Amino acid sequence: MTRAAPRSPVVVFLAFAFAYFLAALLRAVTATLAPVFSAELGLSASDLGLLAGAFFFGFAAIQLPLGHALDHVGSRRTLVAMLGLALLGCAAFALSRGLAGLVAARALIGAGLGACLMAALTQFRHSLPAATARRANAWMLMTGSLGMVVSTVPVQSLLPVLGWRGLFWMLAALIAVAMIGIAWLVPRPMAVRDGTPAEEQRTDDGPAGYRQILRHPLFVALAPMGFFHYGGLIAVQTLWAGPWLTRVCGWSAAEAARGLFGINLAMLFAFMAWGWLLPRLTRREGADLKLMRWGLPASLLLLFVNVAQGEQATALQWAVWCVLSSFVTLAQPAVGAAFAANRSGRALSAYNLVIFCGVFCVQWGIGLLIDALRSTGQSEATAFRWAFVAFALCCVLAYGWFLHASGRRPDNPR
Repeated sequence: MTRAAPRSPVVVFLAFAFAYFLAALLRAVTATLAPVFSAELGLSASDLGLLAGAFFFGFAAIQLPLGHALDHVGSRRTLVAMLGLALLGCAAFALSRGLAGLVAARALIGAGLGACLMAALTQFRHSLPAATARRANAWMLMTGSLGMVVSTVPVQSLLPVLGWRGLFWMLAALIAVAMIGIAWLVPRPMAVRDGTPAEEQRTDDGPAGYRQILRHPLFVALAPMGFFHYGGLIAVQTLWAGPWLTRVCGWSAAEAARGLFGINLAMLFAFMAWGWLLPRLTRREGADLKLMRWGLPASLLLLFVNVAQGEQATALQWAVWCVLSSFVTLAQPAVGAAFAANRSGRALSAYNLVIFCGVFCVQWGIGLLIDALRSTGQSEATAFRWAFVAFALCCVLAYGWFLHASGRRPDNPR
């Protein structure tokens, strides 16, 4: 195979980063648009949870075939094809008139954007040294936080001009730009993995390959925490932080948008710091796991404190919780690094499936709990607090499993 002219790693990173910026914006925009959807379409809390969660349902549903495609077809072709689905989903969302159409369109958007981060991480795993790949991974998450920042106050300011339907038409056009950038700037995969041992060039196809990944001791140790804590972090950041600010704290929609702006800005700076620090902090094998063991208890404690504070737990407290919870994001690159490069796409996508199944379940589950508690006569603020208590308990149990399972994990299983 003739190799394409080499591209600067920075240029390749920026091509992936723009696509992931749009993915994160579309993932988080429901939190800002929740008051608009509630007023215009009369959506309940469970309806909002379903609408927001549909993105993650579509996202999760595509992960296993995505991992196979990344390992066999490569990041460039896979991502361009998937972005085409997202473009169609944005157009369908802009044209939808009822909840069913919006949910279906949002699921299609989620499926189409499900490759944005995984394609980048797989590319970095193949083409960058380990320390540089960790930095690039963290800065991809920083780019995602930038997308979430833009999904708040900037989106709120565009609504009077474009309306939410016009906003989705604009996003469809930007996805088309991202497709062109990926197709033009990301190099084709090389036919031969130079220097890779022969046994690592064999590829495990089908369910058998995934069974080996799902049974890997590190994957087993990290899966519940990815489902509840990592998935819950995204669920709160992309939906429930907004309704908490409006319905528990009594903020206006504009005030809540500014609060979400602050939360996402804090996460942007957190991931920027991780990008600088990770190559220094993870020089030794297993350092990622040690950082999670020591860093996550503070976020678990603060989650209970926020619930206890109720209306006094405003955007500042939730921003601090999100930043402390960012330790859990070290799990994903740790899983990818635990496998040979020719299986990294499937390993990363399988763990991503766990995370986004968690996002869907936590987003919808919190909404269902809130509605169920309201039906028993509880106030809205009390219903929110008890729903978050249930979420917090799940996170504690997942962390306990991580401590137990990682403590008996072999040092370097393959």
